[in-house]
Amino acid sequence: MTIHVAAIDLGASSGRVMLAKYYEDTKSIELKEIHRFPNGMIKKDGFDCWNLEAILENISHGLNLIDADGIKLDSIGIDSWGVDFVLLDKSGNMLGLPVAYRDDRTDGVPEKVFKLIPKEEIYSNTGIQFMKFNSLYQIKAIIDQNPEWLPQVDKLLLIPDYLHYRLTGKYSCEYTNASTSQLLNAQLRDWDPALEKVLDVAANWLQPITQPGTVLGKWTSPSGHHVKVIPPATHDTGSAIVATPLSTENSAYISSGTWSLVGVESKTPVTNPEALAANLTNEGGVEGTYRILKNVMGLWLVQCLQKEFCNLTFADLASLAENAEPFRYLINPNDDRFLNPASMREEIQAFCAETNQGVPTKPSELTRCVLDSLALYYRLVFEEVESVMERPIDSVHIVGGGSKNKLLNRLCADISQREVITGPTEASALGNIGYQLKGLGVLADLKAVREVIKHNFIGEHLSPHPVPQLEMQWQRFLTLCSHQTQMKKTEEVA
Repeated sequence: MTIHVAAIDLGASSGRVMLAKYYEDTKSIELKEIHRFPNGMIKKDGFDCWNLEAILENISHGLNLIDADGIKLDSIGIDSWGVDFVLLDKSGNMLGLPVAYRDDRTDGVPEKVFKLIPKEEIYSNTGIQFMKFNSLYQIKAIIDQNPEWLPQVDKLLLIPDYLHYRLTGKYSCEYTNASTSQLLNAQLRDWDPALEKVLDVAANWLQPITQPGTVLGKWTSPSGHHVKVIPPATHDTGSAIVATPLSTENSAYISSGTWSLVGVESKTPVTNPEALAANLTNEGGVEGTYRILKNVMGLWLVQCLQKEFCNLTFADLASLAENAEPFRYLINPNDDRFLNPASMREEIQAFCAETNQGVPTKPSELTRCVLDSLALYYRLVFEEVESVMERPIDSVHIVGGGSKNKLLNRLCADISQREVITGPTEASALGNIGYQLKGLGVLADLKAVREVIKHNFIGEHLSPHPVPQLEMQWQRFLTLCSHQTQMKKTEEVA
């Protein structure tokens, strides 16, 4: 029997409608990209926003193409980035465009929240890393900056929940994406009562939590076919890790794309002071798992450089970087200054100048600086996770679109001195598909999903090579990161 599943996989720079054919007798997956479309922020009333109507039009176009080919889908599911949300009125209509996490409206907002509830209590309850764009701070920004909106708001839906609502007319709040909000209690796996009280009126906007793989409703195709809509792990990292065939209990992962999500899988959350000091996050996974990880800025930095060097492709920049001098320039890639700068090139150059490294000018130098720095930061996260979890990391699985960057994969292996296994590239889409199959009753559990994906998508193994003066460069990188952190603290005091 053949099962047909559509996975809509949305990222900050692009979206895809993917069609999977799953053959039960051979446990094989045939994956086809039906429609790819660009995504990005647009300016609206001074805010950086998402154009969800354009996204919906592209989703519908892709699904309609499948229907026009005479394929009767068994299910549909959507995954996307986390934290961002839509506000609805009592009629279910969207109130304005959803503001994107890279917008600056949350500057200084976390500190306001910490006056209402201590930072340590927030972390102990939620286990989520502190990032100024978490949903908690976005909601607080709305309450403080736009109180006139409050009487109009009836519901808050995270991005994939809103898109599922538009397909089915049914409201939901899927667990893995809700966990990114910093509003969910890590132990209870439900909204945290203390934070609901802090938000006051906004607590009424929150929907009951549903688990991935739950049949939400049905979408009716142009030909009249009724298709089950089954939210997978709707946070794209959650779906990516579903599709990651972890080799051992001591394997780490990097979901590599616009962001790099670096961490390990755990059966329990870790919310102790050591985890707080490392700013590790405990995002909810499927079947009672947690993703103990840290967000690293990722290939966003190269994507921004590519826009400035518009005569060069992303692949061109990666190729040029291979021949550039390693470790000549380094940055702290997780510094907030790189979140959404007017010019990534100028921001990197300013960091290097401020830290007395000289100034990279060539595309090859700038790209190599980013890739070397990312790989060094990956090692930093591995060591933090090892310390907090009290268990070694012996291998690293790199999945997602960034796993096609051979230089970064090699740098990760060599700088961390750990074996690297790459793939699958389409991890988010495959995890989405796998958990829809679980929701359809075709696959039993997470273990079965991973076995099928491993059977169909074999990655490359990279053993670490020795790196001349690696420890010297490592110490230099740590010094650069601590220098910038100290400068930031000095500026905050001033």
